[in-house]
Amino acid sequence: MYPRIIFLVFLISCFAGTAQSTSEDTAVKKSDEVLYDAEKAAKYGADDYGMKKYIFAFLKRGPNRTSDKEEAAKLQTAHLENIGRLAKEGKLVLAGPFFGNDDLRGIYIFNVETLEEAKELTETDPAIKAGSLVMELKEWYGSAALMAINEIAPTLAKKSIMD
Repeated sequence: MYPRIIFLVFLISCFAGTAQSTSEDTAVKKSDEVLYDAEKAAKYGADDYGMKKYIFAFLKRGPNRTSDKEEAAKLQTAHLENIGRLAKEGKLVLAGPFFGNDDLRGIYIFNVETLEEAKELTETDPAIKAGSLVMELKEWYGSAALMAINEIAPTLAKKSIMD
């Protein structure tokens, strides 16, 4: 199921809108309006297609789940603080839980070049250290526009997730 979702997101990011390229050296145009913004493309690390490499981390239920509610709450707080730190450092583009209570708990999308670097970052997560979560890492090619999410997200939240 997830490979199909990732492929669908890839297709949408590749073919969204009605923009057409007139030649290899010409900016993407929509009607007569030039859409390409070289400054933003450089800022977000976009290639010629407006895409870039990310590392997906699928967070899965780990073998060491605690039944102590106070301990679980402390671990969750530390997990969220780590997410915030990685986002502020520009290493984590997106994170969030999945609905339901199955073994697949959530995702991270890392802004790093290698699986090794993503692995090092996942090992900073207190929930990973505790064995409450484990991660599966996968390289992904998607829209560089995702890099803008951490600039936009704070303007949409009335409350902090940490409250």
